[in-house]
Amino acid sequence: MTTAASNNSVPAAAVREISRRRTFAIISHPDAGKTTLTEKLLLYGGAIGLAGSVTSKKEQQSTSSDWMAMEKERGISVSSTVLQFEYNACCVNLLDTPGHHDFSEDTYRVLSAVDAAVMVIDAGKGIEAQTLKLFDVCRRRGVPIFVFINKMDRPSRPPLELLDELETVLKLAPAPVNWPLGDGPRFRGVFDRQKGEVNLFEKTAHGAFKAPLEVAGIDDETVRASLDEDLYETVTSELEMIDGLTEPLDIEKVIAGEQMPIYFGSAMNNFGVQNMLESFLDLAPAPTGRFNNGEMVAPTTNNFSGFVFKIQANMNPRHRDRAVFIRIVSGVFERDMQVVDQRTGKKVRLANAQKLFGQGRETLDTAYAGDVLALIGNYNFLIGDTLTSDPKVTYDEMPRFTPECFAYILNNDTAAIKRYRSGMEQLMKEGVAQAYTVHGSSQAVPMLGAVGPLQFEVLRARLESEYNVPTRLETPPWSVVQWFKENEPDTNRREQDPPKVHLPSGAAIARDQDNNWVVLLSSKYMVSVLHDRNEHLTFRDHASE
Repeated sequence: MTTAASNNSVPAAAVREISRRRTFAIISHPDAGKTTLTEKLLLYGGAIGLAGSVTSKKEQQSTSSDWMAMEKERGISVSSTVLQFEYNACCVNLLDTPGHHDFSEDTYRVLSAVDAAVMVIDAGKGIEAQTLKLFDVCRRRGVPIFVFINKMDRPSRPPLELLDELETVLKLAPAPVNWPLGDGPRFRGVFDRQKGEVNLFEKTAHGAFKAPLEVAGIDDETVRASLDEDLYETVTSELEMIDGLTEPLDIEKVIAGEQMPIYFGSAMNNFGVQNMLESFLDLAPAPTGRFNNGEMVAPTTNNFSGFVFKIQANMNPRHRDRAVFIRIVSGVFERDMQVVDQRTGKKVRLANAQKLFGQGRETLDTAYAGDVLALIGNYNFLIGDTLTSDPKVTYDEMPRFTPECFAYILNNDTAAIKRYRSGMEQLMKEGVAQAYTVHGSSQAVPMLGAVGPLQFEVLRARLESEYNVPTRLETPPWSVVQWFKENEPDTNRREQDPPKVHLPSGAAIARDQDNNWVVLLSSKYMVSVLHDRNEHLTFRDHASE
């Protein structure tokens, strides 16, 4: 591996700005408390005055990261959100992501744009299915993992048991930064192992918690008086055990993906959140580069470069605009600068750049490597596009996903056909679903494929609320897709005709949005039947080679 030349570097002032950036995502299984933790981090960062509660009750303060109508109604996150705030000497770029499996494609793309991830674990449940999937993506991408074990104010599994599960399942060495003092009604705070301090919390009449009382040492009389004798003996015994069972925290091992810092607390009640935030910002890496044809492009490289990892239509429905989210990989962004979109080869002036805070926005004149830039307007960018002032740089960061379900979203009102087409065109550019044209079908609109069925419900809800288009959902009989090509191309076959395929019962041929041929099947069982009948073809179960 080689690194971009150091003599082609940004000025010293820009180097300092880049070095203080921390860009990370929060990931979790649904209901582990991810969005609640996000809100509390923003509260500590002074970015919001009142942390919202993730609940469907209309009278609750809504969260900054969940701004769609559907998110507020259901109390779930269905879109990724970028939130920037200052804390101590750091400029923090926090990317909140959906936890629900059906939106994992959006989450995976966000993970391409971050330098670290905080994984939230429910203390009562431990590692759950979606958590493990997201962890695997982080590991493949080399993203350092920090773990926040949440909901310690509720009855929880023993912390040593949770530690053992994390090490066994994730195959990373655990390094507890703090340790819980009890759980559920007996939860009294956390012990900071790095500082040797106990943070005690006192509940007030309205359910809020006073600022932590810091006491040097677990043996202090104030600590003993705050814990009953059994709890004190349990905690001191646990601390002795983890001193012998775990390795000291080593930041180089964390960055290398060999060790994970672990924090215990309760996001809802602010137990251990500030402790985690300050420690994380101290340990997390500054912006890292990305590979361009095997060469690492350093963040301090003078040439501007970045890639599109998310597109969001109608963040301001009044203007029908789109937000194009760009992770800046290198250099400094300046408003009105010209760059090249490597996909099209065209020069583009980046005029309307803004800094987003959930749905809020403000004009942005300057941004640095590590920041997430939002371009507002009708830019003709697609997810995965590289924007750069260096024509030799192209990033290949975006993963492609295999749909697990299919549906047609059909217009119910002929008078709304223009709005329907416009809405579908804009929403499909967000990349939440893939389009398929079924060969020989009389259906006038493409069939959609997605990771989970909730994506179709979101698309329908947004067509209704943002474009005033009533729709209906029709589910075709297929659930599995296989891409294929001929082992020996038939030179007599017309391009618009599919290769010869011996189809199992109920199967169909289609083209994906990149004009690749696919076979649609009704069940995974039929895959082996398809392969056995077509030895003259090569099959794969994902879009990319």
